[in-house]
Amino acid sequence: MSETMAEKSNFILAIINRDLQEGTVDTVHTRFPPEPNGYLHIGHAKAIWLNYSIARDYGGKFNVRFDDTNPAKEEQEFVDSILEDLRWLGVDWEDRLFFSSDYFELKYEFARRLIKAGRAYVCDLSPDEIREYRGTLTEPGRESPYRNRSVEENLDLFERMRKGEFPEGSRVLRAKIDMASGNLNMRDPVLYRILHVSHHRTGDKWCIYPMYDFDHPFSDAIEGITHSLCSIEYADHRPLYDWVVENALELMPEAVKARSRQYEFARLNLTYTVMSKRKLRQLVEEGYVQGWDDPRLPTIAALRRRGVTPAAIRDFCQRIGVARSDSVVDLALLEHCIREDLNKTARRVMAVLEPLKVVITNWPEDKVEWLPLENLPGDEAAGSREVPFTREIYIEQEDFMENPPKGYHRLAPGREVRLKGAYIIQCQQVIKDASGKAVELRCTYDPLSRSGQDTSGKKVRGVIHWVSARYGVPATVRLYENLFLKENPEEVEEGQDFTANINPHSLTVLTGCIVEPELAGAEPGSRYQFLRKGYFCLDQDSGKDNLIFNRIVGLRDTWAKQNL
Repeated sequence: MSETMAEKSNFILAIINRDLQEGTVDTVHTRFPPEPNGYLHIGHAKAIWLNYSIARDYGGKFNVRFDDTNPAKEEQEFVDSILEDLRWLGVDWEDRLFFSSDYFELKYEFARRLIKAGRAYVCDLSPDEIREYRGTLTEPGRESPYRNRSVEENLDLFERMRKGEFPEGSRVLRAKIDMASGNLNMRDPVLYRILHVSHHRTGDKWCIYPMYDFDHPFSDAIEGITHSLCSIEYADHRPLYDWVVENALELMPEAVKARSRQYEFARLNLTYTVMSKRKLRQLVEEGYVQGWDDPRLPTIAALRRRGVTPAAIRDFCQRIGVARSDSVVDLALLEHCIREDLNKTARRVMAVLEPLKVVITNWPEDKVEWLPLENLPGDEAAGSREVPFTREIYIEQEDFMENPPKGYHRLAPGREVRLKGAYIIQCQQVIKDASGKAVELRCTYDPLSRSGQDTSGKKVRGVIHWVSARYGVPATVRLYENLFLKENPEEVEEGQDFTANINPHSLTVLTGCIVEPELAGAEPGSRYQFLRKGYFCLDQDSGKDNLIFNRIVGLRDTWAKQNL
């Protein structure tokens, strides 16, 4: 990709190239600042890869910094999961792992200096009163009656806030900016609030915590972040970001390493998906899914468990590019990237998900013939395996019809079909149960029709997969569909929420499946293409006597067909 095309698909590269050419920055330094209040999702993957790949490609630096300023919603579990996700995606932050809580003392001192400079004050208005005084988009705000407290009184009250003398909600520290500003974020925003909650890292040392709009830019500045890349909803917060950084440069120059600047890009929105952490948490806590790593969720943990590869996610992030305006990406594009990656790496095997027994009557009862099958078409290095062929085998129920329609090329009474890598068989008899359902087929095989050595002269159009009844291994297969019925899950009737659009058939569990014997020794996380069925991954809950496969994605590629 030429530089021009790269800048076209990622406008941030043009900004960085300009900064480097003009000497505004010497070394590009980016960061990913997750809040440890939930699991990361595919939208975060876009932000992660954008920040990390830019730093890597420009020979710069990349930080991971946890924004742990709201202990009421944060847990160590989320910290651990985020670090695991980052490692899995291939991100290397070297020795630059930080927490906002690392800087609490420094931020407290910065707040004190803002007070001394007359740029911050302690306010006793309640949260509702602060909103009321702030005004609207068409009306200016009103000054707090506490706005003009003396520096000495503000310093005293702020210190007592830190000591825990006041209840939650009774006081906050606010910036003194402009209550008539056209940007509501600049109308004396709250910098600190009181929270009597134990912190997962600092315990009960603190009971006042900085707000995001104060904490984030100051953390960027003291870490030397040159390009603070965030999603578009923070565009209106940029003037406040600049205000904090400029004040830090003036009042705490000894702590600031860079004049950090914020740039916004469009967040990722996917069809049939919700990306809100709050909504994902609701799905988990209210039991709509089976945990944060349920393969129906868009969390990175769920994608990993489902069997998606890091390479597929990186490819997806590169394809969607970086834009300024929000848009919705078709989920089919993500599935296309997953499919493209797995097509090159997933070994081919045979698995029968809804078995129908076939007895080959002219095959000796005790005879076993081991037939070679390639592991990965077109890849000689992947080698081949031998699959046992016996008198009794299983085929898919859907590969037999007693009264087939025109154009049906699989098995039917009196018809022939080729078994993948094996022989041509012909259906001679159908055994049914009391309800009239076919439960067993009696067939004959043509000894001259062995695959690769066929001298029978027969031409059959249908080829189906199969598994030996004697050597096949039982398995459970989970088939996943979209978690939501609508492209936009937020489209609901009055009085409903997004859960009204949950797909009741998003998970189908098939028991009694049969897979090739080789899969008995597979390790959890192993990926395969089940011939004619899709791509599957051995789940982490599997055991030697209890194989459980998750369908990663089907074989049909709707996105590729639409974009040829």
